[in-house]
Amino acid sequence: MKLEDISRREEISPSFLVQILNEMKRAGLVTSKRGKAGGYLLSRAPASITVLDIVKAIEPALVEIPPDSPGPSGPAVSKVWQGVSTGLIERLQSISIDAIASEASEPMYFI
Repeated sequence: MKLEDISRREEISPSFLVQILNEMKRAGLVTSKRGKAGGYLLSRAPASITVLDIVKAIEPALVEIPPDSPGPSGPAVSKVWQGVSTGLIERLQSISIDAIASEASEPMYFI
């Protein structure tokens, strides 16, 4: 699908969208083709791409397990944040692009 079409449909500025798609391309999640008939395409089946894959490509710090916190309360704080991070990672891993598309009210043929 063309960048302009995705931008218009999803109401995302083209300049911001191209940054997102470039990160996804570097991660091997999308491919692109230049030219009049060009555009972006998922590089693998939507069922095999998870939200975790996308987050790791675009904003990897969101799913990093935080390091141990210093101080007397550090171990307790670390345990809480590591549990939260692990839960987030597991949840994002369980959601595929295919699942998101199937929940849409109309067919989704774009990223």
